[in-house]
Amino acid sequence: MNHDLAERTKGFALCVVRVVAASPKTMEAQVLGKQLLRSATSVGANYREARRSRSRAEFIAKIGDCLKELDETAYWLELLTESGIIPEPRVASLQEECNQLIAIFTTISKKAKNNLQ
Repeated sequence: MNHDLAERTKGFALCVVRVVAASPKTMEAQVLGKQLLRSATSVGANYREARRSRSRAEFIAKIGDCLKELDETAYWLELLTESGIIPEPRVASLQEECNQLIAIFTTISKKAKNNLQ
């Protein structure tokens, strides 16, 4: 399995932690920030579980969980920027990394499913 992807997902989570820690202390920012933290930090945890899966089906399911969490992360980032809570330029690199991770995990999922058949 790809240990670089494990580091990349952890780095992504750490960047999100820093952005949320520096976000405004309004109720709206805190609620959206907590949701963003939960989804973004789950990606790496689910990927680690996928790497230790006991079967191909379990691996595919965990990769699917990674994709769900990434999609949710993209949603929270959109809400934070479109609501004006966080300026878009401040999270543009996070949004781009999220999109790249979605593409990577989509490819992994498709290949794993094809190998299953």
